[in-house]
Amino acid sequence: MGFRSFLKQLDENGELIRIKKEVSTEYEMAGIIDTLGEKPVFFENVKQSSFPVVAGLVSSKDLIAEALNIKKEQLLHKLSNAIENPFGPNIVEKGECQEIVEKDVDLSKLPIMRYTIKDGGKYVASAICMIKDPELGRNTCFHRLMLLDKNRFVARIVEERGTDTALKKSSGELDIAICIGNSTAVLLAASTSLPQGVDEMGMANVLEKTELVKCKTIDIEVPKDCEIVLEGRITKERTSEGPFLDLTGIVDKVRQQPVIEINCMTHREDPIYQTILAGRNEHKFLMGMPREPTIFNEVNKTCECKDVYITPGGCSWLHAVVQIKKRNPDDGKKAIEAAFIGHRSLKHCIVVDDDINIYDSNDIEWAIATRFQADKDAVILPKQRGSSLDPSGDLAEGRKATTCKVGLDATVPFKETGKGFRKEKYRRVDLNKFL
Repeated sequence: MGFRSFLKQLDENGELIRIKKEVSTEYEMAGIIDTLGEKPVFFENVKQSSFPVVAGLVSSKDLIAEALNIKKEQLLHKLSNAIENPFGPNIVEKGECQEIVEKDVDLSKLPIMRYTIKDGGKYVASAICMIKDPELGRNTCFHRLMLLDKNRFVARIVEERGTDTALKKSSGELDIAICIGNSTAVLLAASTSLPQGVDEMGMANVLEKTELVKCKTIDIEVPKDCEIVLEGRITKERTSEGPFLDLTGIVDKVRQQPVIEINCMTHREDPIYQTILAGRNEHKFLMGMPREPTIFNEVNKTCECKDVYITPGGCSWLHAVVQIKKRNPDDGKKAIEAAFIGHRSLKHCIVVDDDINIYDSNDIEWAIATRFQADKDAVILPKQRGSSLDPSGDLAEGRKATTCKVGLDATVPFKETGKGFRKEKYRRVDLNKFL
């Protein structure tokens, strides 16, 4: 359901915490969100802005499933289908996000937050960014945005990803639309790495009907019912961006990054500003969960995949557990290879049988302890393309990060009958007969 509809449902169900007292965007708001454990919260009275702020809407799989009107157990297959079968959204004439149009831009009106004392400035961490690649068309993703002044941000743009490659085709400048306050479907789609040329909004449209409207000053379409749209241009100018928390919860370094100039702001008549906490649950679920279906789809090309879990302990990005139904001797190693294709930033992959609960770290560790031999079952891949979020990787400036990837085949050896590799179960009894 849409952003507003979901908020209304949470409120009616008593799941939305409302804070009526005045709250500052300087550290205080972030501290409250964190202390609440990222439960859905609505700040009605923001000290530095007339815009209310909401957070915590995608802080658990239960909330994400609720927003999509499905059960939690259906999420993997729902996302998988949307990734495999995107369907282009309709473009309409009018959108709620354009009820108010402001050409005299003043970004200080927005409740842009300072999260920790180590932040390099005030940051927008929840916005989706939409550009058009000159060859491939519309592309949607997340970029963290550090406020510079009343109409400029500096954006962290990861090398060799969609926006960066589009910029290189466009002589270093590119129009961009920044959307704040989006449906869960749009947030998930923007978080997903789809093949080049595949429109993320097509994925969002399969998750739930998503209509777009053309921006007022640039040739880009945006979700018509989002809360706030900032229309602008990525320039050739570069300045220092950071430090800021990344997905691992570690403070990222300062880099020279592109400056974005905003020339128009449109929004609803009564806009609601959405925020997330960097390095916490919302950030992790948005980053990691959309990679589970991409791994699932890729592994299913080589063997029968039952489930995939991007683990929180692996920063919801660097570690995955893949559950398979083993039918051939090399299925485990094939699954490892496919998982690294399905999620290019994956660093460590553990493959287990379908009797292992992949959501139970003790069960996973038991499988490694009893079914894995490093000299036979480990796959070690040095000098691979890695993630810039991994502080232990080779993060030389100006080129893609590299790392050593490791896969662990913790499945039962194929020739074994299962004796010695299965946990023995105790008899189930009815305690009411004895107590």
